[in-house]
Amino acid sequence: MNLILSILLGLLGLIVLLLIVALFLKKDYSVGREISISKPKQLVFDYLKLLKNQDNFSKWALMDPYMKKDFMGTDGTVGFVSSWESNNKNVGQGEQEIKKITEGERIDFEIRFIKPFAGVAKATMSTLSVSPNETIVKWGFDSKMKYPMNLMLLFMNMEKMVGNDLGTGLSNLKNILEKS
Repeated sequence: MNLILSILLGLLGLIVLLLIVALFLKKDYSVGREISISKPKQLVFDYLKLLKNQDNFSKWALMDPYMKKDFMGTDGTVGFVSSWESNNKNVGQGEQEIKKITEGERIDFEIRFIKPFAGVAKATMSTLSVSPNETIVKWGFDSKMKYPMNLMLLFMNMEKMVGNDLGTGLSNLKNILEKS
């Protein structure tokens, strides 16, 4: 009986320690990637601002070709919402909304995750002309993990996890645009 009590007290102490540590950990993170695409800036931007086009290059959209998709509004305009629902636990359920468009320069999105974990993230895609036929595309992702879930940031490398997915998406985008 004393052994079981000691184990339970030890586990309780560990949980309390982890909760205290989580109080002092950062709660937000930012990840970004960029790629050079051999196409004019306006052509690239016009493709990016259509949220439905992410289905062609985003790693997350390509993970489940059978996911249910719904769209509300006019694509390529502020307020357009793309929602998804998948049985694949890596895809889950959520929606993405175009929040702001700086024509020819940048698109701001809000991503609202519902399953498997609720959360909100901000994402941006921007274009920068290097030459008449060379464009840098930057894809950024900013999010927060609420206390005590922020404890997971100690064990998860978000820069690598999310960054690799952004990089894959940008590589797919480059292949699509440079073949057209």
